[in-house]
Amino acid sequence: MPAPENRFKARLAAGETLIGAWVGLADPYLAEITATAGFDWLLIDGEHAPNDLRSILSQLRVVEASASLPLVRLPMGEDWAIKQALDIGAQSLLIPFVESAAQAAHLARAVRYPPDGHRGVGAALARASRFSGIPDYLATADAQIWLGVQVETRRGLAALDEIVATEGVHGVFIGPADLAADMGHPGDSAHPEVRAAIADALARIAAAGKAPGTLFTRRDEAAWALAQGARFVATAIDVTTYAAAIRAAAAEGLALKPAR
Repeated sequence: MPAPENRFKARLAAGETLIGAWVGLADPYLAEITATAGFDWLLIDGEHAPNDLRSILSQLRVVEASASLPLVRLPMGEDWAIKQALDIGAQSLLIPFVESAAQAAHLARAVRYPPDGHRGVGAALARASRFSGIPDYLATADAQIWLGVQVETRRGLAALDEIVATEGVHGVFIGPADLAADMGHPGDSAHPEVRAAIADALARIAAAGKAPGTLFTRRDEAAWALAQGARFVATAIDVTTYAAAIRAAAAEGLALKPAR
C-alpha cells in the first residue's frame, strides 16, 4: 500500500487553477466551517496565526475530511519543524521568506527521505504512515509531497530563476504584502512598481514549469493575478472575513436601539 495521493499536487500537475483561502483563526471548529465553503484548498497558517503542532494537526484532520485540500504554512524552514509537519500527515507545505537557491535546495532535501534528502526516518510512529499501517510509506512518501516556497523580497526576486530551477520545488508563492513593504510601499501591493514585479515573477515561475501562487482578497486583484498566470490563488482570509462580518452585524444590531 503506497502513501495517499496528494490531490493538490496532482491537480496542479494536471494544469488546473485552484482557488483557496487562508485559515488563521487557529481553531478546528472554525476550520471545519471554512471547509464547508467549497474552496479548492485551505492553508492552515503557522506563520501569522497562533498555531502550534497540535492545533495544526486538529485542523488538518477536519480539512482532510472535506472536499478542500489542505496546505500547511510553517513559520520557518527548520528541518525539525518540517519533519514534524510531515509526520502528522501534511503533504503540502508552504515555507516563507525563501531568498536563495541554496535555501530552496535545503528545503527540498528536508521533505525527502535519504538518499535523496535528510528527512528523519520515524514514520513507524507517525500519523503520516497511519501508524505503520502503510507498509510502503517510506518508499512512496517523497512522490506525494508538494513543496511550495514563498518569494516576498527583492532579494528573493533576484534569485527567482535559480529558485524555480531547484529540483523538488513544485510551486512558488509571491507574497504581495511583504514584497510591497520590502520595495518601499508598505500596505500598497497595488503600487505599479509592485504589480509589475509580481506580474514578472508569476510569468517566470510559469515559464519554468512550476506552479505560481499568490493571495489577493479583492475580486479585481485576484482576477488580475489569475490573468497573469497564477494557478493557486487565495481569495479570502477567515480572520478578516469574520472580523468584517461580525462588525457589520454589530453595527446593524446597534442601529436598532431606540434613541434615548
